[in-house]
Amino acid sequence: MDYMAILRQRLTAFGELITPDLPLGAPVPGCGDWTFYELADHLGQGNMWVVTAVAEGRGDYQGEPAPKDPVELRDWFDRSSEAIVGSLSVDPETPAWTFTSQMPRTVGFWQRRRMHETAMHLWDGQDALGTAAPFELELAVDGINEVFELFAPRMILRGLATEPDVALRVRATDTGPQWTYGPGEPVAEISGTASDLLLALWQRKPATGPAFAWEGDRLAGERVLAGPLVP
Repeated sequence: MDYMAILRQRLTAFGELITPDLPLGAPVPGCGDWTFYELADHLGQGNMWVVTAVAEGRGDYQGEPAPKDPVELRDWFDRSSEAIVGSLSVDPETPAWTFTSQMPRTVGFWQRRRMHETAMHLWDGQDALGTAAPFELELAVDGINEVFELFAPRMILRGLATEPDVALRVRATDTGPQWTYGPGEPVAEISGTASDLLLALWQRKPATGPAFAWEGDRLAGERVLAGPLVP
């Protein structure tokens, strides 16, 4: 995947959501009690956090809150987008501070991570405004891979989740790959499109909803998904 091309496109699309008449207090259903302003602030601050991680090798960046005027917020967000694109447009093997030792500490880690972060939060912003669309297949599959490669084990390592006591199979109905999470043979299976599965893993869609089909011990499978698997 061309992570940088997708990152640039998603950053631009998020910026375009910030119009002069945007209701910054609009709730963002997928992000707890956040408003659109808090979502934009989070994404822009995250951009500058990664710029600092790459340039200065540290993860303690804390910026000033984003402006609360929509026009100024758009300018602030666009500048953060330009900064992160410039920072990450280098050899993926370039060393960089990251928040995990589970994967190589390189710019390539951030290219992938920030693409997925931005894609999910763009979906959140669009969802808040009633315009959310499914993820592209390749992006969704890679996002599911990232959940099981990075976040689910990290949640356990951080003491924020317990190891599952049974295994769940996650099967995308629109592609070949399937995933098994947990020990032993799967006792349950959840299936749906890769996009819907990614949204369920990130707790944007309920796994009990009509987008998904279940086989086997559904209650045990739901318990595995409840993890939580992601922050």
